[in-house]
Amino acid sequence: MMWQQYWTAFVTIYIREVRRFLRIWPQTLLPPAITMVLYFIIFGTVIGSRIGQMEGYSYMEYVVPGLIMMSVITNAYNNVASSFFSNKFQRSVEELLVAPIPNSIILAGFVLGGVTRGLAVGFIVTLLSLAFTTLPIHNIWITMLAVLLTAIVFSLGGFINAIYADKFDDISIIPTFVLTPLTYLGGVFYSVNILPDFWGYISLANPILYMVNAFRYGILGHSDGISIGLAMLILAGFAAVLSYYCLHLLRTGKGLRH
Repeated sequence: MMWQQYWTAFVTIYIREVRRFLRIWPQTLLPPAITMVLYFIIFGTVIGSRIGQMEGYSYMEYVVPGLIMMSVITNAYNNVASSFFSNKFQRSVEELLVAPIPNSIILAGFVLGGVTRGLAVGFIVTLLSLAFTTLPIHNIWITMLAVLLTAIVFSLGGFINAIYADKFDDISIIPTFVLTPLTYLGGVFYSVNILPDFWGYISLANPILYMVNAFRYGILGHSDGISIGLAMLILAGFAAVLSYYCLHLLRTGKGLRH
């Protein structure tokens, strides 16, 4: 039956994506774990001991949810961007495009691969964080939904980056000049409540602020005055819009057909 063929195609793409990053785990899973441990030591322990509390929590407790989310964002994005661009560069993506499977299956396979890597790194970082602080999960469902939607959004973003990229250097432009600044200014290391009113309002335009606050609320039960319902709505909206745009790019063959 047709749905069985589609399922086989989806599973094949997904398993290939997972095997890809597991095969080179010293490059895909180990470095972000080491980086986050350094963040825990430097920002959480050394600097945190001088800062004291943030919004009624120890500084380590406050920054850990943001650092976990930062690792998920970075790895979900990079996995899809590098993997799909490699397929495009090697021209193997053309075989997928001419195969009798919907574009949605192709997109789902790559995106779920990115989500899996993002969640895997996030899980590793979470386990490592337990050596530095405790994580009293306030609402497991909000925590899981926030991290899942975030991984989906940035996997889709990585897919778009890969389509528009013309060379390998292009897939590092967005993470360097867009993702990194937005992440650092997204309330990972500080509460937006301590900002002057003007900069506080400016911060509300940063979508990562809502992702970090939704995840922090799920763990600590605290957000920086951000509505969790609004945060989830923004995440779902981004996922829907980016999914539609990715399918549009696949349908039109933008940057894929020569």
